[in-house]
Amino acid sequence: MKLFSLSALALSLGLFSHLALADVQVQGPVEYGVFASAPIKDPQPGERILSRANQPIEQTEVVPARLGTKFGVRYQLTGKAETEKPLTLMYFTPGLIGPDGKRQDKIELQQKLVVGAPQDVMAFEFTEHHEVVPGEWQFMVFQGDRKLLEQRFTVR
Repeated sequence: MKLFSLSALALSLGLFSHLALADVQVQGPVEYGVFASAPIKDPQPGERILSRANQPIEQTEVVPARLGTKFGVRYQLTGKAETEKPLTLMYFTPGLIGPDGKRQDKIELQQKLVVGAPQDVMAFEFTEHHEVVPGEWQFMVFQGDRKLLEQRFTVR
């Protein structure tokens, strides 16, 4: 009984507040769609478009299947701390066939939390011909086992 009362007292005094607030959460609306950029006449494989951090996003779930297209989500996270688990970014594709002939249905990346960053971005840019695959693409962001967001796109 004493352990419970001490824990309750500590919580009421805010001694464990950092533990209660440690969960990373998506705050506000999630921007999604195609990142706006100046059109390139004839994009070449491997060519990337350099962009600003605040690059506008044209809200859509339909993505043009062409080289140079960049699409994804931009979101704001609260509760970030350097000691928190990293984010897991999962890209589910309709089946990319690489130059080596291997099929890739899922791309999984780990991303450290950047405490001072006002926004986070998960995006994919078609830079190689084999990446431009029509069909459903699904983006998911996790922290540990917790799903923070999910967005689907149709590439055509």
